[in-house]
Amino acid sequence: MKNNNKPGVKADVDVILIGAGIMSATLGVLLKELDPSLSIEIYERLDVAAAESSDAWNNAGTGHSAFCELNYTPQQKDGSVKIEKAVKIAENFEVSKQFWAYLVEKGLISSPENFINNIPHISFVIGEKNTNFLKTRYTAMKECILFNEMQYSEDPAVIKDWTPLVMEGRDPKEKVAATRMDIGTDVNFGALTRSMFNNLKEMENVSMFFNTEIRDIEREDNGSWEIEVKDIETGKKKERKARFVFIGAGGGSLHLLEKSGIPEGRGFGGFPVSGQWLKCTNEEIIKKHHAKVYGKAAVGAPPMSVPHLDTRVINGKQALLFGPYAGFSTKFLKNGSYLDLFKSIKLDNIKPMISAGLQNLDLTKYLIEQVRQSPEDRLEALKEYLPEAQLKDWELEIAGQRVQIIKKDDKKGGILEFGTEVVNAADGSIAALLGASPGASTAVSIMLDLLQRCFKEEFQSAAWQAKFKEMIPSFGKSLANNPELCNEIRQHTSNVLKIK
Repeated sequence: MKNNNKPGVKADVDVILIGAGIMSATLGVLLKELDPSLSIEIYERLDVAAAESSDAWNNAGTGHSAFCELNYTPQQKDGSVKIEKAVKIAENFEVSKQFWAYLVEKGLISSPENFINNIPHISFVIGEKNTNFLKTRYTAMKECILFNEMQYSEDPAVIKDWTPLVMEGRDPKEKVAATRMDIGTDVNFGALTRSMFNNLKEMENVSMFFNTEIRDIEREDNGSWEIEVKDIETGKKKERKARFVFIGAGGGSLHLLEKSGIPEGRGFGGFPVSGQWLKCTNEEIIKKHHAKVYGKAAVGAPPMSVPHLDTRVINGKQALLFGPYAGFSTKFLKNGSYLDLFKSIKLDNIKPMISAGLQNLDLTKYLIEQVRQSPEDRLEALKEYLPEAQLKDWELEIAGQRVQIIKKDDKKGGILEFGTEVVNAADGSIAALLGASPGASTAVSIMLDLLQRCFKEEFQSAAWQAKFKEMIPSFGKSLANNPELCNEIRQHTSNVLKIK
């Protein structure tokens, strides 16, 4: 490991991963595959892996592949639809599937059906304006090999065949349209994460610690990083030195990035958004729906709040959720503190946070309206997708916390972003992941980007390049521009992951 491996750099361990979510699991497995000699320690403040954003009940969307998420294909003023973001996300999801297939083939993950299943992805809209948008979107996406299997219909009978419950009881005069991708999937990222960690902790020189909180992060004079770890159960503290530190603590990453003091982390702030689901409790209704049906988000709504009637497979059992309903909490984690937002405010991020807030008053208004919703209000939102829904068949489930990125902007002072961002020190010795959707689905691509930034020499080495191509056959190539390779890759991963 050449990262920080210069004379005088002494450390207890090569790599420390903070947070036991999908990002740390992915990075840990990648590093051990690339360099089995590496020593790794993983620290998690809760008593189990993947209990925050990676957990199935907390995750706002699963299997993000841009097939049905309309917010990834914005409509322009001239009526055209941009699909570049959807193409990138779809390609990144294919990268993730290739890596998971590699792990299955190598025996590092067993029973892929425990975390990935075939569920059609459907976009559904109501009204003439939205129908025109969806048709324009379909026409643009159909030209790309990644979406060439997409179907489109304005025929209520066809849409009823695709998703019966959505059409039952609907006004026959209502203008509707839908697209469908049969190769869509549902991914239980909690199950996947725990499976990866179960294998990782059995490897040589890998240790995993739960109920441990990172109290401080400091740069040592010799270039290593010292973290102060507190055992939550006993109160005992210890210091550990590492050559490389990854902060993958979800909503908790911002605080730790600020503690590191790296100049690259200055000016970043966070805006927390909470969520809730309506969970179906009627088994007959659950059995009748087998799809992820996504609609259009309300004006001012964050991307994580795009409404969807969502079939999930959780712990081997089919479930049906609708939402998420957004809310506001000053916590940065579901199991966090109400002081999280206030503690994150520093001199260097006050201006970006105020500027971003003033530019997103519609989001503030939306969140206030969501918080004030009654059960009957939530039912009315559900009835747009399930006209015959009854409140007795649904119960409220608390989802996870998301912390959207706020960053400095020379022109606007500060901007609110809804993606994910890797922030790393110039020498690559420490990195943090900030942001939310579609993070989990594109975790492998995000971690490959991190490796390229933080392990520059190793990344370009012949050994690592060969290993990348073994783990991800399309590595370095665009599937969108290579139809034959795209079809070949999809066929292989579908066979291995059993998602035909």
